[in-house]
Amino acid sequence: MITRMSSLFLRTLREDPADAEVPSHKLLVRAGYVRRVAPGGYTWLPLGLKVLRNIEAVVREEMDAFGAQEIQFPALLPKEPYEATNRWEEYGPNLFRLKDRKGADYLLGPTHEEMFTLTVKGEYSSYKDYPVTLYQIQTKYRDEARPRAGILRGREFLMKDSYSFDLTDEGLSESYRNHRDAYIRIFDRLGLEYVIVSATSGAMGGSASEEFLAVAETGEDTFVRSTESGYAANVEAVKTPVPAAQPIDDKPAAQVHHTPNTPTIETLVDFLNANTDRKFTAADTLKNVLVKTQQPGQKDWTLLAVAVPGDREVDFKRLEAALEPAEVAMLEASDFAKNSFLVKGYIGPGAIQANGIRFLADPRVVTGTAWVTGADKADHHVVDLVAGRDFTPDGVIDVAEVREGDASPDGQGVLVAARGIEIGHIFQLGRKYADAFTLDALGPDSKPVRITMGSYGVGVSRLVAAIAEQSHDDRGLIWPRNVAPADVHVVVAGKDAALVQAGEDFAKQLSDKGLKVLLDDRKASPGVKFADAELVGIPTILVVGRGLKDGVVEVKDRKSGERADVPVAEVVDHLVQVVCG
Repeated sequence: MITRMSSLFLRTLREDPADAEVPSHKLLVRAGYVRRVAPGGYTWLPLGLKVLRNIEAVVREEMDAFGAQEIQFPALLPKEPYEATNRWEEYGPNLFRLKDRKGADYLLGPTHEEMFTLTVKGEYSSYKDYPVTLYQIQTKYRDEARPRAGILRGREFLMKDSYSFDLTDEGLSESYRNHRDAYIRIFDRLGLEYVIVSATSGAMGGSASEEFLAVAETGEDTFVRSTESGYAANVEAVKTPVPAAQPIDDKPAAQVHHTPNTPTIETLVDFLNANTDRKFTAADTLKNVLVKTQQPGQKDWTLLAVAVPGDREVDFKRLEAALEPAEVAMLEASDFAKNSFLVKGYIGPGAIQANGIRFLADPRVVTGTAWVTGADKADHHVVDLVAGRDFTPDGVIDVAEVREGDASPDGQGVLVAARGIEIGHIFQLGRKYADAFTLDALGPDSKPVRITMGSYGVGVSRLVAAIAEQSHDDRGLIWPRNVAPADVHVVVAGKDAALVQAGEDFAKQLSDKGLKVLLDDRKASPGVKFADAELVGIPTILVVGRGLKDGVVEVKDRKSGERADVPVAEVVDHLVQVVCG
């Protein structure tokens, strides 16, 4: 197949788009792969759609290979199934809601667990029907508050979502492994550098959960891994090692100290070290952070106190993950005005618990640990406030920031941090959705067996951007061969009739051999054509130029930059070997 640039719907740009923040966004727009329609919404132009479809084909092949079956649901869905699982409210403002002309409520599907479950319930009734895995590759819609980074974080995106249905937990584990192995094959075929990390399930529910992250400095996900083991986890899923409880009897009594002008941890530590015989660090202090939460479907906000060691901040993403599906926000000045017992900079467990505010503490706050914290009075702190003696938290919450150098939760080595782009997520959902819709199979003993489910997603359109993030240089994109929009980019470097005819001949011969050819037959300067060839990123470039008169043409590898003069009589076979191996 030959695609001629003279007639291709393509316009390359020399300047980065003003709203572009990451390389993939800049280059996909500049190279004419996508165009912005609205915040979080993009048009796929011909070259971009070819890349998208190539990735989609890899995903489909690997899903089909282990027996998954493809179906297709509508994107426009009724409200009722999502009410049954409480997700009509739980999704909050991220859900696109609308009404039809008769006033019935609908949504644009962000994910389809409910639809898959109801479909299987409607078709299958016997244990003999199971197990089964169904999937679709379909557009999803989520009303992101801050769509950014082009197609990396949009409001409309193409996703492969699949669901396994098993009779037993053992069957679910096998389905989970099948998907995990298929994802490894998919991302290996796409040439991605990626890691598999432990993750949280969030609003999806369920137990076991892992994310596949494409390693990229521009990624929104922070993950950590051990220096001495295979442990890796999204920061939201890191479990802080819990220290052993300490004796209480040997701890001094708690004392309130006048600590003028010490509203921050830093000023407090400096004051104590200058005015007492003991030496303190920020890790000896207890920081009490007040937030407010709102449950889905409720209008009222509820105060919540979170205590963390003073040398750490509360990681808001970890906090949101821990409290999901509740919405979380920091307190405003009006909230403090309504609750005068909260003295900014000097808040302690005493006033929090005396006023009925739920008080959750970091896992490091174990019985017998002594802390310096607010005394609920301006310019005053209490020293040696002992957990389990002077205060008892209402529960544990693991939301403090995770830092490089922290001990690995598996006890081996320390943690190092990196950033990545989520490209896949697999969950063992269990029976959450089967319970909601009473999805049972009649067992061999004629008794109902509740089905257990798994949910598995791949961001198909996001993969385009993830690959671009990892495969580019300062001149443009560098596509892996199996996703590139063409196999060979033929550049006719001149307007001479002999060059033009030779370019046409090479393109036809290559096409006859089964290769996809992008032929630059435009009446543009060689400099423009070379710049566009590097920007567009086809992995192999054939330059038909001044060497033709000497019987050679130039073959360039876009990734390595290596160039070779190949005799005209040999170039077609040479390129077939390069492309097909």
